Amino acid sequence: MIVVAGEALIDLVPQGRGALAELKPALGGGPYNTAVALGRLGSPTAFCSRTSLDAFGEALLDGLREAGVDVSAVQRGTEPTTLAVATIDAHGSASYSFYVDGTADRLFTAPAELPTGTRAVSFGTCSLVLEPGASAYEELLRTASAQGVFTALDPNIRAGLIPDPDAYRARFKSWLPSVSLLKLSEEDAHWLGGTPREWLAAGPAAVVITHGADGLTAFTADGSVHPVPGEKVEVVDTIGAGDTVNAALLHGLATRDALSPEALASLGPDGWTTLLRFAARAAAVTCSRAGAQPPYAWELS
Repeated sequence: MIVVAGEALIDLVPQGRGALAELKPALGGGPYNTAVALGRLGSPTAFCSRTSLDAFGEALLDGLREAGVDVSAVQRGTEPTTLAVATIDAHGSASYSFYVDGTADRLFTAPAELPTGTRAVSFGTCSLVLEPGASAYEELLRTASAQGVFTALDPNIRAGLIPDPDAYRARFKSWLPSVSLLKLSEEDAHWLGGTPREWLAAGPAAVVITHGADGLTAFTADGSVHPVPGEKVEVVDTIGAGDTVNAALLHGLATRDALSPEALASLGPDGWTTLLRFAARAAAVTCSRAGAQPPYAWELS
């Protein structure tokens, strides 16, 4: 079982160009997209979050169930669902404005225990920024790591939600001893101001950096570097692409029984190349269609 911990929200996605383009609601949130992608790929997956009892919250849970994701660990509340308004540029890249005050996912509390059979827990995005829930997710990250559970982190920086960048950067560094696999975009790496070698020295067994259409690169603790090119595709938008990479990496490691720092260290060049190419192919499928619509396993076979 892979547990994904973090927010579920509604993306309002423009259906045309211009500030007043029609906005279409879509299920989203980095952790939510990762959970759906894992479910579609066939990995046993559970979602650990807090969602609203409103119509958006019900739709989010329905989307998880349709992907085969276990929602028994999802907390519920009467507060509204978080909204994210997307802006799509000429290259298909998305940026977001968030409506987060008083929303349900901010009131997440750390569970007493993880679902039975948990092999890995994935964290990231807004859930590690917005208090008081951020501290609860941080507690879960540290607890899972202390119990020997494989942990994955994608900070997926949303700068507009971070009031004190320096404090966040320091907090990010404090998480690294509890992280097994760190995945982040090239843009995130630049914003954080560190290097893969610095992050590896702090704890993770591997760091994977995505480069958009140019592919992705894995850095491992033994000094190895494993780059792979991107898959060429006609990009509709990039919503959910990084989340699909997260899911593909975790799914690929699970199928190889490699959800441990020791197993990551022994993957070798061929193992990393195969894993990263699978992730690049999965992300390309997501980019080829509107919104966060990650591929099913049969689309990648």
